[in-house]
Amino acid sequence: MSAAASWTSSSAKRRRLEGKVALVTGGATCIGEAIVRLFREHGAKVCIADIEDEPGQQLRDAIGDQDVMFVHCDVTVEDDVSRAVDAVAERFGALDVMVNNAGIAGNKVTDIRDVDFAEVRKVFDVNVHGVFLGMKHAARVMIPQKRGSIVSLASVASVTGAMGPHGYTASKHAVLGLTKSVAGELGRHGVRVNCVSPYAVPTALAMPHLPQGARADDALRDFLAFAGGEANLKGVDLMPRDVPRRCSSWQATRRGTSARSTSWSTVASQR
Repeated sequence: MSAAASWTSSSAKRRRLEGKVALVTGGATCIGEAIVRLFREHGAKVCIADIEDEPGQQLRDAIGDQDVMFVHCDVTVEDDVSRAVDAVAERFGALDVMVNNAGIAGNKVTDIRDVDFAEVRKVFDVNVHGVFLGMKHAARVMIPQKRGSIVSLASVASVTGAMGPHGYTASKHAVLGLTKSVAGELGRHGVRVNCVSPYAVPTALAMPHLPQGARADDALRDFLAFAGGEANLKGVDLMPRDVPRRCSSWQATRRGTSARSTSWSTVASQR
């Protein structure tokens, strides 16, 4: 049985997030969309927060029930993040899960001599400052509740190098450090803070970074072949739908304060 099938069958008898309220940044597409759909499947009331209005509204309408909402949110703008958190708390009465998923990879430049520093600033603005703002405003609601879970999307690039553009790698290392720091603070309030660090996932963010020579007619096949060839753990193809299962597992099953970053090779071997 595959890891995905095993997870689904083991949790099919119960809705793991029944009654929970979640906000997912970058929730309109790719991994964010998969998180939204899985969380809703398991009973959570979900807010899709995204800078892209049309796909966010389309996803809300496609799910088609009163327990899903959409808010426009640019995670680099503090007022947007604050308003999104307030909108969720006002609509659903609480915020139990904050998923800081929004992120960008930046330009595919591997020679540091040619890197545009403005591009590095842009990557940090979304990947680090956006996560910081998500944590800050989630904590504003969760501390008085004395409960909550903050899960941020890091990357295998948060624990190793040469896995992507320098700005992206540095930003994901920063997410890991921020997770550890905030976990130490919020644990005393009953709020857990974790990050999930998947390996390469075939999304619109990652696909453009496939080496030009590795591309052919079947982009997905070539991406998986390239990523699999570079991976330490062979024979496991990571898809967008796999990542939200780890987010759900952290939210539903972990207790106490955890600042651990989970690389996908570790996750896959534990299943």
